[in-house]
Amino acid sequence: DSSIIESFNVIKGFLNLSLSSAVWIKLMEEINSNPSFGIETPAEDAPLYMVEYSSPNTNKPLHLGHVRNNLLGHSLCEILKANGKRVVKTNIVNDRGIHICKSMLAWQKWGNNETPESSGKKGDHLIGDYYVLFDQKYKAEQAELQAKGLTKDEAEAQSPLMAQAREMLLRWEDNDADTVSLWKTMNNWVYEGFDETYKEMGVSFDKIYYESDTYLVGRERVLKALDDGVFYKEEDNSIWADLSEEKIDNKLLLRADGTSVYMTQDIGTAKLRFDDYPINTMIYVVGNEQEHHFKVLSIILDKLGYEFGKGLVHFSYGMVELPDGKMKSREGTVVDADDLMAEMIATARETSNELGKLDGYTPEEAEEVSRMVGLGALKYFILKVAPRKNMTFNPEESIDFNGNTGPFIQYTHARIQSVLRKAAEQNIAIPTEIGEVELSDKEEGMVQMLADFTGVITQAAEEYNVSLVANYIYELVKEYNQFYHDFSILREENEQLKAFRLMLSKNVALTIKKGMLLLGIDVPDRM
Repeated sequence: DSSIIESFNVIKGFLNLSLSSAVWIKLMEEINSNPSFGIETPAEDAPLYMVEYSSPNTNKPLHLGHVRNNLLGHSLCEILKANGKRVVKTNIVNDRGIHICKSMLAWQKWGNNETPESSGKKGDHLIGDYYVLFDQKYKAEQAELQAKGLTKDEAEAQSPLMAQAREMLLRWEDNDADTVSLWKTMNNWVYEGFDETYKEMGVSFDKIYYESDTYLVGRERVLKALDDGVFYKEEDNSIWADLSEEKIDNKLLLRADGTSVYMTQDIGTAKLRFDDYPINTMIYVVGNEQEHHFKVLSIILDKLGYEFGKGLVHFSYGMVELPDGKMKSREGTVVDADDLMAEMIATARETSNELGKLDGYTPEEAEEVSRMVGLGALKYFILKVAPRKNMTFNPEESIDFNGNTGPFIQYTHARIQSVLRKAAEQNIAIPTEIGEVELSDKEEGMVQMLADFTGVITQAAEEYNVSLVANYIYELVKEYNQFYHDFSILREENEQLKAFRLMLSKNVALTIKKGMLLLGIDVPDRM
């Protein structure tokens, strides 16, 4: 049929077909007629995915590692939804344990009733400072004890500070009113701080679990399984899972003194989640150093008779580091998420001003674009890397308006919107049908790229790889910039070609916007 196939030939046993322009124009019209092309809306009976991400401790602010975790988790959820899955975004907050008691004790001893209001600090930063203070006082105490002739081990065993922190934990576990009251107050300060960070980052949760609620559930489940003969008890009364069949070391589930370990908490959290939701797939977004942990958790949940045990997914990702010496915090190691985001927005403001990208804006508009560019640069630079790879986050490189960066993509979106505005000013409407016209290979290739969007979204969900979406958008933007350079749009004299190129431009912009939204990134309409 010559209306579909323009020409064909056989080379080395392969049949090569060349499709006619009419086929590409029809495909372009179809994409144009469906603004949500590539994005499905989940049906009420669609499979339910629960995705756990973030999982912070309440003794310090969120840091650079959490940034990668949060962005991957959020983006994975959006991509699953775009594939027609129902998604519950969940967080498990590590709100109990010795680390929290260290902050509480330091505040009690040296805090003079300081609050976020009185100090002018965010709650999570205030509590983080007391955690650091505990560590400093502990080190000073250790040095003093060793100066008196104690060995390192003896000094650690005889530490008065550590003994007080452990006593506080025991009082908390015994539900001592004053201890629990202080714990609640300090944790609430931290949550207020976390909420601000999450809001700035653009991530949210449908359901938050707290380890203070889940560890007892896990403990009860382990004790019941011991009675049922699923687990065994050692002479010192500790409880273990026998994993010899799986050729893995046996796993401790309750210590000799009856206290729980991480695995106990994870069992409790899983039980609560599956009681709360009809989950089909449970995904844990956790760093790759925990691979063994999740392998063991999967086996143990299966032994406990939970159907979901075998199918749990560990969405594993690599470390993220900074180039040496850049943006390091007071301790010289950890970079706070808040500081990083503020720094990125400030750099975006500076760079955009230097390049004249904010000319003609009101101060409010300029600030909004600086936020979009700064946070977009951060998110894109992190999400374009395959999750399993370790990466270095380079702030300067990420905010470049050229290359595989968020700002380059955002600028291209704004450039296309500018073309579409000019068309509207000249009263050029984009029709729904183009008519007959010959297209170049470049133009046909662009339509093919737009049509690929659906496949990329599907593959990203199947492989749990959000970087596929980021890199697809970059390739699309790169191709469009070449097209924009090579072809006239508004100056084209052939009306059909002009209409096609405007329709193509409009849909490239829409695809950029939809794709970037899956990464949690906003795109400006002008720059």
